[in-house]
Amino acid sequence: MTPWPSDLAAATRYFRSTILGRSIRKESEMKDTELYAALLKLHHPWRVREVKLDLAAERIDVWLEHAEGVKWACPECGKTAPVYDHADEREWRHLDTCDCQTFLHARLPRVNCPQHGIRQARPGWANPGSQFTLQFQAQGIDTLKECDVTGASRLTGTSWDEAWGIMRKAVECGLARKERRLPRFLGIDEKAFAKRHRYETLVCDHERGTVEYVADDRRRESLEPYYRQFSSAELTEIKAIAMDMCEPYIRATEAHVPGAAEKIVFDRFHVIRTVTEAVDKVRRQEHKQLKASGDERLKSTRYLWLANEENIPEWRRAEFVGIKAANLRTGRAWAIKEALRTLWTYHYPKRAAAFFRRWYFWTTHSRLTPMIRAAKTLQRHLPNILTYFRHRITNATAEGLNSKIQMVKEMACGFRNREHYKIAIYFHCGGLDLYPRNEAPA
Repeated sequence: MTPWPSDLAAATRYFRSTILGRSIRKESEMKDTELYAALLKLHHPWRVREVKLDLAAERIDVWLEHAEGVKWACPECGKTAPVYDHADEREWRHLDTCDCQTFLHARLPRVNCPQHGIRQARPGWANPGSQFTLQFQAQGIDTLKECDVTGASRLTGTSWDEAWGIMRKAVECGLARKERRLPRFLGIDEKAFAKRHRYETLVCDHERGTVEYVADDRRRESLEPYYRQFSSAELTEIKAIAMDMCEPYIRATEAHVPGAAEKIVFDRFHVIRTVTEAVDKVRRQEHKQLKASGDERLKSTRYLWLANEENIPEWRRAEFVGIKAANLRTGRAWAIKEALRTLWTYHYPKRAAAFFRRWYFWTTHSRLTPMIRAAKTLQRHLPNILTYFRHRITNATAEGLNSKIQMVKEMACGFRNREHYKIAIYFHCGGLDLYPRNEAPA
């Protein structure tokens, strides 16, 4: 036995070269089976039997086995039962190891439950029916949140169908876990699915900023199934519902929500848009008349009249001021539209109603047919425009979610399948718990 050095410096050198070196060599001699058992966080009775590396294929295969004489939990009731037999060997894709795709292999035991009969035990690393481990699914979900399905499949080394399957399964699990709740403040809006007026109806939670429900089209029958999920007592708890002036949505809400007349709030953005569209009709009519006489002052000015005054670009402000001072019908229509924006600056409903009466008189006496029609439309819906002053909500949350959905749609280069479109909406905007959990019974 080597004697211990007498001086401190020699003792230090001895420790580094002998004791520490021996420890390092011991750690380096850890078996690959032990390494993967630690990386996979395997618990009794599972252990790693074999690890095979194929450098040419950049692939690692790990075979798992379990100890003998272990009783397993029935996946239905959780009661332990002896092993009946083993299923055929299965394979699961796991997280990559040093850029090598890693696969787990195991033959899962089947138990003979006195109550449920022959059932296959569940592994701790994957959920039933999945070809991926829980960790790989979680990584796939993180990737899908950042890019489209095609990009996610390329980054994770999976096929398009496999990447889409991860998204679909995540949404299914998220919807199954979602608590049954009715938001106090709802937003109802439509989102275009494709051309030719094909829409999806969206119900949003204003407080959480999430999409609660997606349905095909924008009919009364599209919205009613959402309300039917809840009892009349639960629907009474709704405080306010922001929506545009869409008759099917109004009829469905009035039919199911108690006190709907006092809870529906027509979104100010859609109210202003009704008048803005009338301004554009006036501009088109007047431009056609002026152009016939060689006057093209209104050419390329459409977006100036559609914008709010403070949003006029600086480089076109002087041009706009000059056109506005020319005593054109379009200028009068634009002034009427801008005046209506004052309505939402009032604090009391009666003051706001008095202002609207003055505005309505001005508009209906303007001799501008599109503006008169818009004013009469707002007059018919005035009670639910004024409910804004009781609830003070708009559909801004729904519009923000619409923008996010549009980004998802553009990133995917559009959707041909409505169900895929709905799944993408729930995945990115549903506020769901998407990540997989170990469903094996305790």
